[in-house]
This record gives sequence, structure tokens and C-alpha cells, in this order.
Amino acid sequence: MLLNATLQSIPYGFCVWSSQFKLLMFNQHYLDIYGFPSRRVRKGMTLEAIVKLSSEMGNHPEESPAEFLAAYKQELLNNRSGARAKVRERVAGDRWLETAHVYSPGLGWVVTHEDVTEEIASTEIIQRRKRELERQNIRLDAAVNNISQGLCMYDPKGRLVICNQPYQRIYGLPDYLMKPGTQLDDILAHLFDEGMQAGANREEYIQWRREVIARGEYGKNVHELNGRTIMMQHHPMKDGGWVTTHEDITEQRQQEERIRHLARHDALTQLPNRLQFLEEMEAAEPGLDRGDHIAVLCIDLDHFKSVNDTLGHSLGDKLLQQVSARLWGATRENDVLARLGGDEFALLLRDVSQPAEAAAIAERIVKAMSNPFTIDGHQLVIGTSVGIAMAPQDGETAETLMKNADLALYKAKNEGRSTYHFFEPGMDAAIQKRRTIEAGLRLALAKGELKLVFQPLVGLKENRITCLEALLRWHTADRGIVSPTEFIPVAEETGLIVQIGEWVLREACRTAVTWPAGVRVAVNLSPVQFKNKRLYETVEAALRESGLSPTRLELEITESLLLSDNEPTLKTLHRLRALGVRISMDDFGTGYSSLSYLRSFPFDKIKIDRSFMRDLKSKGDSLAIIKAVIGLGQSLGMSTTAEGIETEEQLAAVRDHGCSEVQGFLFSPPVSAQKVTEMLAEQDRPKLRVAS
Repeated sequence: MLLNATLQSIPYGFCVWSSQFKLLMFNQHYLDIYGFPSRRVRKGMTLEAIVKLSSEMGNHPEESPAEFLAAYKQELLNNRSGARAKVRERVAGDRWLETAHVYSPGLGWVVTHEDVTEEIASTEIIQRRKRELERQNIRLDAAVNNISQGLCMYDPKGRLVICNQPYQRIYGLPDYLMKPGTQLDDILAHLFDEGMQAGANREEYIQWRREVIARGEYGKNVHELNGRTIMMQHHPMKDGGWVTTHEDITEQRQQEERIRHLARHDALTQLPNRLQFLEEMEAAEPGLDRGDHIAVLCIDLDHFKSVNDTLGHSLGDKLLQQVSARLWGATRENDVLARLGGDEFALLLRDVSQPAEAAAIAERIVKAMSNPFTIDGHQLVIGTSVGIAMAPQDGETAETLMKNADLALYKAKNEGRSTYHFFEPGMDAAIQKRRTIEAGLRLALAKGELKLVFQPLVGLKENRITCLEALLRWHTADRGIVSPTEFIPVAEETGLIVQIGEWVLREACRTAVTWPAGVRVAVNLSPVQFKNKRLYETVEAALRESGLSPTRLELEITESLLLSDNEPTLKTLHRLRALGVRISMDDFGTGYSSLSYLRSFPFDKIKIDRSFMRDLKSKGDSLAIIKAVIGLGQSLGMSTTAEGIETEEQLAAVRDHGCSEVQGFLFSPPVSAQKVTEMLAEQDRPKLRVAS
């Protein structure tokens, strides 16, 4: 009787189909919603007969009765797992019904039918009706005992009316407490005796339940029982009674905890990530006002990219895991180590009052990272650079400290890597200046701000200009002339030197082709340009497009290019020389093992660094070195050029020892292409005029 009254009172259609597709029960709303005459529907009718009747009433206009029957049967047969399945169907009057069915073993399919036409037209109505439907479904599911949640219903006096088996399983309730009429207080007493914890003591929880019941409001509580987490929801009924649902959310909470962990930790190393690290730093900020001292270390691995590029990301990931372990071993118990991303790490040091303490930890980190790593049979040496910012002197907020530690890291990298550096005032301005240079340099070519000037090289035997070195200049509209010592390193670090170097080659060749045939042009090449596999093609194209003979082009390289005895580099140099291009070693004598480089490649020219000219008077061994280099060049069949000639005494010294060419302000500073043309036109004068 209670079940029948409940089903007749719910505001939607209800029916039950047996496993043989026969109608077992239905309510009046079911007849009304499809427009079925009550005299034509009876228990025991087949689904086929009902579908035929429904079609006669104008329902399912898009399908024939046979098509609808086959589809509907298949839907029911596919739903035997106990889950609730929902579909929508179109019926007479252009109305839409939402049909939900669930399979109950031994009973069949319990189906509800609701007119959702208005809900489809209005989102607000959809939500309101959905909540109402869910509340009604709780009663229905309790009646048919066919939900996974524990469910029970109490009357206004707190006596159990009905409960389902999941409710008993969740709490392990004995059968005598499942009987109708059992008081709620008796059930709660048993649960607390079994060890239920509700986030408060027993009396507080019972008081909360009584207040929720008295107010007749929805309530929710999460409690624990025997290591499981259970969510209880209280749903009041109009008669003063209530329905409660109980769900074991242990796995859900564990999953949520895993998600929270992943949101704040790096999946590869399991270290805190940037979000967690910044939160830890922000939490430390209030302590600075109380006199606490902290330090922030930004840690960046050296040469990690080459590991990824050459050995693959899989091995790179394993390296990062070993790195994180070593970093952790170099920290203290209350420090916070995080991976910010890629090969960037950060360390928050608490209770650090002296820079020496931070320096000691940074030194441990650098030392730990300097030892080789062995991974999958590969021995890897990477190193690390560290930037340090101290609080409160270097900043009092997480944002400021991170920025200043990053600036210090940049300084450490510029000082040769595998070291650490503290933040210093003025670093920010230097970085901003560098970034301004980089941004301007990216547009310099397009804006036509780059120019070439040329400094003559004078052949002492010929007593005339034999070559001109192309030098790059940058004239900006807003900052004026930018020194090459400022923008060339930036161009090399950013890789812009490849694009700029190509322009220099083309422009130098285009200009030199207008000079007399006996005059060459010298162009400096950066080691970065040799990393571009198309360097040979670039040189060949510049010569071809300009029409300049390869023998009139000299390419100047520095000793640093040959430090690693790189085979591809030597191969490119040999290809260029085979093309007819002359190869010159610039700044000879300032490197680590200059003589060995002369054995690795047959240079056409050696340029003696200007530092030997500058020290000619102050250091007695400079003249001996100059003499030795000139003699070495003569014995190897290489011409020699002395740079930095500014006095007649310097000129006489290199002339007396057989130097081939000289270059310096004694003859001419770098001049424009137009001035070069004028100078070459006056080559026939008996003697060159010394520059004033």
C-alpha cells in the first residue's frame, strides 16, 4: 500500500516491464503522459501492443512502430547492470519526454517518464525539475531497493520506515536495527560504539542531526567508520519525516587527494611544483615582518638541453629524477625544494640569517651536480648554476625574491656556469638593458639600422691597401649608436647572429665586388654561425649573387671555434677553402693552445692580437712572441697580420720581422663604403698618409 501510494503521488509516469517485456505495473501519470485511454491499457500487455497503441496516439512520429519497438527493446536489454539509463523521445503535440529505466533482478525494468518540454526551453526550469526528479527518484529507489547508495526513510518521530541493503552493508548494521520502527538514536548509538568519527564528538554530531531534523532543511555530513569515508545527506519530507542517503566516498576522496597532490607537485620528480612553491613563499612573507630571514635559490641545470637533443627525452627524464634526488640530499629538513619546469628548480631556505649559510648550501648543490651521472650506460656531466636572493634585504614578497634570484642566476650563467651568485642592486637594470637590446636587434635588419664599415689592412710589401675588414655597426633612432661589444654577445646568445651574419656576408660581398680586383674583403664569423648546417651554402650564395671571386673573400674565425676539435666544423672549413675562400685565424695567441690549432687546419693567415702591440713597451716578451708568430707563419706558408698598429714604433717592429700586413688607427679607422672607394682611388700615391 505504501509503495502504491508513493508511486501514484509522484508527478511523472511510472511503469515496470518484466524481462519478457510485459507490463507489470503503471500509474495514472503514465497513461496521461502518452495519451493512453485507461480502458485500453492493462497489466500483462506486451511491449509490442503498447508501442502500437502509442503510435496510434501520434507518438514517435519519426519512427514506425516496428523501428521504435526494436530500438526500445535493445535499450532495455543493454541496461542490465543496475545503472540508471536515460533517453529522450518525441511524442504527440510536439512534446519531449525523458525516459529513465533501471534493471532490477527478479523484477524487470523500472521506467519513469517525465514531460521535459518546458525544461528544454528553459535552463532554469530544467535545473529545478531535475532536482525535483532526483528527490522523487530517491523515494522510488528506496521503494524498489535498487540503488547503490544506502538509503533509509524515517517518520516525523524518528522511527525507521524503510531502508535498503546498501545502507546495511555500508555500516555493517545487524538485522535487528533494520526493522521498521527502530529509533534513529539507537542506530547512531551502535555506529558510535563501532568507532564512527564525524569530525566532532558524539554529542555534537547528535545535536547537529537533531537541529537539521527540527529545521526541516537539507543537511550534509561526512564521517568516517573503520577507515572508510561516508557522506550522509539529509532530505526532509513535507510530513516532517526525512530520507537519508549514505555513500562510501573513500575512493573518491583518495582520488581527490591525488588530484590535489598532482596540482601542486611535479609528476616526474614528485617535488612541489611552481604553484606549491609560491604558496610556501607567500606563507613565509608574514614572518619577515617579525624578523625572520629566508633565502631563495633559483637552480638551473647546465647543458641539459644537449642531453635531450642527443640522447632523447626519456633519458632526460631519468636524469631529472636523479638530479632531484641529489638536490634533495643537499638540502635541510625544513627547506622547500621544487621543480619549476624543464630543468629549472627552486629552493626556499627558512631560518637563514647570514648569506654564508645560503652560500654553503649553494656550494653543496654545485658540487653535487658536478659529479657525473650514470644512466642507461651513459656517463653524463651537466653541472648547475645557482642564483640567490636573501630576504628581507633583497625583497619582501615572493614575486620580488623570485625575480631577483632569477637575475642572480642569469649572472651566474654569464660568469661561466657551474657556480652561484648573489643578487646585487643594478642587476635588474642590466637585464632590462639586455632585453631592450635583444628586442631592438630583432627589428634592426627590417628597419635598416645595421650598417657596415671597413677598416683597411695594408700590405707592407705592396705598400697599399690589400684587404678591408667588414665591421658591423648599429645606429638606432632612439638610443643612437649601440656598441658592438653590447649587441654582438646578445646576438650570439639568442641565435640572431645567424641571420645578421648572413646579411653581413651578402652586404660585404656586394660592396667588395666594386673594388679593384686585387683588394679582398674580410668577414668575421661567430662560432654560433657554424652550428647552422647551411653556412657553406650561405657563403656560396653570397659569392654567386654578388659575382665576387671566392679568392677575394677572407673569413676570420677565432680559436674558440676549434676548442672541441669539432669534426663538422673542420669539414665546413675545408669545403670553404676548397671553394677558394681564404680562412684566417683572428686574435691568434690569446687562446689555450694556439699552436695545436695550426696543425688541425691549414690557415691562410694568422692575425696577431692587438694586445701584443699594446704591451710592446710594458712587456718585454711581447716582441719575442710577435717575432715567433711571424716566423711560424712564414715557415707554415701563412701570411701574418698585426692588429692594433697605432705608432710608428709598432709599425717598425713588425716590419723589421717580416710581417705581411698591418691594421690599425695609424693608417685608418673603420670608414664607410663610400670613403673606402675614395681611398682605393688614391692607391697610386707614392706613400700612404698616416691618419690624423
